[in-house]
Amino acid sequence: MTVHEILELASFLVTVIGLPFAIGAFLVEQRRERENEEEEGYQLLSDAYNDFLKIVLANADLRLRSTSALPDPTPEQNERRLVIFDMLISLFERAYLVGYKPEMSPTEQRRWNSWDDYMREWLRRDDFFNAMPMLLRGEDPEFQAYIKALAQDERGTMLLL
Repeated sequence: MTVHEILELASFLVTVIGLPFAIGAFLVEQRRERENEEEEGYQLLSDAYNDFLKIVLANADLRLRSTSALPDPTPEQNERRLVIFDMLISLFERAYLVGYKPEMSPTEQRRWNSWDDYMREWLRRDDFFNAMPMLLRGEDPEFQAYIKALAQDERGTMLLL
């Protein structure tokens, strides 16, 4: 075999074996990077919810983690509660826009279920549910439809905007 034939055979092997392997490795790496970015986005949202809970804790007099609303809140307490609810609905909308898809992988569904649970938990509170028409004004229409469906499911009551 001549040097020319050996180089031609090597070129053929690289084309037949090496190129598909390189493309496969590239695609695997791209998928891994996408998964890492999605995980990072989920972690940032999770951290934001934890930060929100710190605000709730700092405003313990509002009893936002109890099962019933604060009876007879003062105007100042009402104002703080509405601001906190506004922060929460913005966080829920961001989570929806970043994390919700009609068709999700098992990992995406697992991540989304946490947010779905949080939304359902808050919708069971009378004060949050009653504030929804005001809180949802100007929010994403698909998010509005989603949270209205959750409210219907949780409370059996149609949420009117």
